[in-house]
Amino acid sequence: MDPALLTLIVASAAFVGTHFLLSHPLRAPIVKATSEGPFLGLYSLVALATLWWMAHTFRAAPAPDLPGSGEAGWALASLLTIVALVLLLGSLRGNPAMPDPTLQPKIPAELRGVFAVTRHPMMWGIALWAVSHLILLWSWRTTIVATAILLLALLGAHLQDRKKERLLGERWTGWAAKTSYWPHWSRLGGAGWKLWLGALALWLMVTFAHMPIGGIPAGLWRWF
Repeated sequence: MDPALLTLIVASAAFVGTHFLLSHPLRAPIVKATSEGPFLGLYSLVALATLWWMAHTFRAAPAPDLPGSGEAGWALASLLTIVALVLLLGSLRGNPAMPDPTLQPKIPAELRGVFAVTRHPMMWGIALWAVSHLILLWSWRTTIVATAILLLALLGAHLQDRKKERLLGERWTGWAAKTSYWPHWSRLGGAGWKLWLGALALWLMVTFAHMPIGGIPAGLWRWF
C-alpha cells in the first residue's frame, strides 16, 4: 500500500476514534475533573487537530486511482449533496442534539422541518455527503475519508442517542419516541421552500468552490 494512503488511514482513524472516545467513555471523567465548558474546548481542539491531520495527509495521497462511476455517478452525487445541505442547514436551528453546556437544551414541542425527517438531520446530512463521494469511485483517498466520515456520522448518531438519554433522561426519551433515527425521506418536502432555496444557493457556491479548492469541477459546473 502507498505510504501516504496508510498515513491517511491512521489519520482518519484518529479523527473518528478521538471523537468517539471524548464523546463517550472519556467525557464523564473529564467533565467531572474540569467542567462542561473546558471539556467542550478540549473536544474542539482535538477535533480540529485531527481534522487538519486528515486533510493534510489527504492532499499528499495519490488521486485519481479508481475507475470512476461516470457521469451518472456525478449526477447522483450532485443530487445527494443538495439533500445533504437541506438536512444540514435545517439542523442548525432548534436542534436539541447540539452541544449545550447548561444541559438544558430546548426540546421542540412538535416535529417541524427536517426534524420530521429524522432526529439526526445533521448527522444524516454528513452521511449523505460521504455517500455522494463514495459512489464516485474517484480515488482510494476519497474512499478512505468518506468511509471514516460515514462511520462517524451514523454510528455517532446512534451513540449520541444513548449519551443524551443518560444526560437528559425522560426529556430525550420523549423526544426520541416522537422522532426517528432512520430518515423518512418522503417528508423532505416539508422542510419548506425557503430552506430548499437556501440549500440550493449554498450548493451552487460550494460546488463552484470545488474547482479552485479541490481541483475538480462538481455540481452543475461540471457540465457548464
